[in-house]
Amino acid sequence: MKLLADTINKIGDLDDQVRQEIRIHQSNLTKPPASLGILEDLAAQIGGITGRKFPEITKKAVVVMAGDHGVTAENVSAYPQEVTSQMVLNFINGGAAVNVLARHTGAEVVVVDVGVATPIDHRKVLSRKIRMGTANMAEGPAMSREEAVQALEVGISVADELITNGYQLLATGDMGIGNTTASSAIMAVFLGIPGHEVAGRGTGLDKSGVLHKEQIIDRAIAMNRPNPEDPIDVLAKVGGLEIGALAGLILGAAANRIPVVIDGFISSAAALVAGKIASQAAGYMIASHCSAETAHRKLLQYLKLKPVLELAMRLGEGTGAVLAFNLIEAALKINKEMATFESAGISQSI
Repeated sequence: MKLLADTINKIGDLDDQVRQEIRIHQSNLTKPPASLGILEDLAAQIGGITGRKFPEITKKAVVVMAGDHGVTAENVSAYPQEVTSQMVLNFINGGAAVNVLARHTGAEVVVVDVGVATPIDHRKVLSRKIRMGTANMAEGPAMSREEAVQALEVGISVADELITNGYQLLATGDMGIGNTTASSAIMAVFLGIPGHEVAGRGTGLDKSGVLHKEQIIDRAIAMNRPNPEDPIDVLAKVGGLEIGALAGLILGAAANRIPVVIDGFISSAAALVAGKIASQAAGYMIASHCSAETAHRKLLQYLKLKPVLELAMRLGEGTGAVLAFNLIEAALKINKEMATFESAGISQSI
């Protein structure tokens, strides 16, 4: 609990002076005012995060947190639970979509086992297992409060390790069959809305499958009665180990003044938990994309995050976040390398 408390206390406001300096600099670049849209916003935000007018990114990583969910016993997913561990092996063998896109953008994939239901012993997997998957939240709490705190602190420690090793940009990735159900339940609790407003197709459920999923979400919330004023209680009762670890990763990045790119619906649920734990963490988040998962747009709007991309994706793994890396780096290069009106000898508008 001490690591979590210390991390929360370290999270400060963005550097407004640097952000203003960047905005002034952008107004002097050889282009119409604000004509590069979100690219200009990204440069200003990252400047405020890092406290540097011209920050550079040379090392970046997507952290894929993996954990299983007991709620899969309720048939809320089109895939069986063993797919979680099988996909972890796919990640470390370099064969998943996130691996391909990470290679394309020059990023590293870091895989962390927070709670996969089967043993995984591989040198390429960071073993931070808290338990062998969560319990079935439709029958009781997914985990204990202590385990929820452990999951948060796993994410914080991974962020601290990566940043100590020179990583200047992190992204959230996830793997856990059943985790859209847990993410939907988290969103439903915090926004005070029923299951039918948050449940989506996940791994590919049909209409009847989505209806069943809605009922399981409502049942889990009614049984566990998570307190929306206590984010750790919500995480423990209807969340997931990998969701908690992702929330911790976000908090750890914010405490170290490092930008963190949020992937899809599951990562956004983790961002919601992180923001409820420490509201200042929101300024350090960059929404990579709006997924095709039913409630993701509403969740991003609640978080006041504007997605960089819209590609109708709903895969997870960190794929959307990795795709946003190149745009983030482009934004910083525009800010640093583009000529000003004065340096280029071009007249400004009257």
